Amino acid sequence: MTEIDLRPATHDDYDDVAGFTRDTWDERSDYLADVYHDWIAGPDRQTLVAETDGRVVGIAQVVLLSGTEAWTQGMRVDPDHRERGISRALDAALREWAREQGAVVARNMVFSWNGAGLGLSRSIGYDPVAEFRWLHPDPEPGEAQVTADPDAAWSFWTASAARTSLGGLALDMDESWALRELTRGMFRRAAEETALLAVTRADGTRGVAYRTRTVDRDEGRLAEYGVGAWADLDAAETLLTAIAADAADCGADRTRVLVPEEPRTVSDGALLRAELGDHPDFVLAADLTDR
Repeated sequence: MTEIDLRPATHDDYDDVAGFTRDTWDERSDYLADVYHDWIAGPDRQTLVAETDGRVVGIAQVVLLSGTEAWTQGMRVDPDHRERGISRALDAALREWAREQGAVVARNMVFSWNGAGLGLSRSIGYDPVAEFRWLHPDPEPGEAQVTADPDAAWSFWTASAARTSLGGLALDMDESWALRELTRGMFRRAAEETALLAVTRADGTRGVAYRTRTVDRDEGRLAEYGVGAWADLDAAETLLTAIAADAADCGADRTRVLVPEEPRTVSDGALLRAELGDHPDFVLAADLTDR
């Protein structure tokens, strides 16, 4: 068997990586080649490639989302070199790097339709922790009775069914497609930098969402919300109306809102005519304190 070497990714590896990631999934595009040069850069991450005979045949990355949380992503292996332990070796090296930085947990996300990815994650020590789906309410100008009070948002979140279902996780505000533990500080940051939407009633706060980012794409501007959580249908309607108005204020053409994959939550969205994502996604986690 040809020897496989692991080393940090470089910009010169682009052609090899683009070559074997172009057709990662049948009928689904792979983002990696489009973002590669920006994606590998940054002091908060480690990107490794697997190389044999001077050619890159595998790649994966880990990102530090907080002082204790790591996120592994972008695992790809050349189809001609699969079933050789490359994914396992890459992940082990990335987790070791994360441990050295102080992380105590590593998480990843796998699309529910990606059976091979789910099986791989389980086989290398990741356990399922959460399931979510995207809602896509249309941007629409309007007004809703919401506040930007981080303390009210936090008091609702800590006792919400959504927090329990999601294991306390929501979208990170810096790393796209990454989930981390949602903190009071993130609500404060959203209130100051993006948007925090808390549905308040006489009997207390009944829903919360926060905007993580807006992204300009070929198909238009996307407004993304790190979680949508509510206590009842009335609060859901108010919150989704507020999200639609906030997205319109940002000049967004589309939205996506992360919600727990629970029958009531998802059906609330459908009842309120928010477009549903086609598939749920799974979050898995590996304990880095267990060696």
